[in-house]
Amino acid sequence: MNRNEVDPDVSPGMAYGARLRRSREERGWTQEELGARMGYSGTHISAVENGRRPPTPHFSAMADKVLGTGGEFEREGRSLRTPAVLEGFPEYVAQEMQAAEVRVFELGIIPGVLQTPEYAAAIAAGAVDRGTITEEQAQSRLSLVARRQDALNRSPAPSIFVVLDESCIRRPVGGPSLMRAQLGRLIEFAGQANTVLQVAPYELGARRAFDLPLYILTMRDRSHMSYAESAQRGHLERETASVVPLLTAYHHLAAESLSQAASVAMIQEARKGMS
Repeated sequence: MNRNEVDPDVSPGMAYGARLRRSREERGWTQEELGARMGYSGTHISAVENGRRPPTPHFSAMADKVLGTGGEFEREGRSLRTPAVLEGFPEYVAQEMQAAEVRVFELGIIPGVLQTPEYAAAIAAGAVDRGTITEEQAQSRLSLVARRQDALNRSPAPSIFVVLDESCIRRPVGGPSLMRAQLGRLIEFAGQANTVLQVAPYELGARRAFDLPLYILTMRDRSHMSYAESAQRGHLERETASVVPLLTAYHHLAAESLSQAASVAMIQEARKGMS
């Protein structure tokens, strides 16, 4: 049987899955055996353990009953129902940490993989102030940003292609000093051997291919995945046939965007204007 490694630090969902797997294995049960005791299939148990499926209240209650964990899974399950990140994103991150190529389109905000710690903290603090996440969830977000950035420094390094809508570099976050440092981070990123950074200028207008953030992964076996999100949910698409049209549109967007040299010049000019 193939065993997928579960990293509990990736997300609360992964932590729940790792705890479930550990409790099951301590009793010497297979996924099918635990599933039979709980009233679920072994496939369902596998999906929860690997963070692909969130546990329902009934699932958590049955896990506590069968495993004798005294309400542990119910408490952890409740915290998952007000997540720090959108559904689907932790699963995307797990795949991003293994991808050969990462393509990003973002608008309105610098993407997490390029955020300075201060910029990331300011964005998280804003979400706390709005009441959309708790302080604890903000810390979880910041830890995830740091882990993603560390993972992209692996060897061999993945190729990373980033197209930023111009709004990303124009939107002030946390004051001029913070933004100067953040834009400086973008310039440093553009200078790396395995990266390409472009800006999609406002002038693209209706020719801009996407109206929502988009992430596209090329895995080592050359299969493709994509992740897109709205204000309420995220979705990881694993079917290559569905991802290829998005990849084509991404290439068209990159072709219409500023070159890397012109993009860096625009960022440098924006950085000079922040005083």
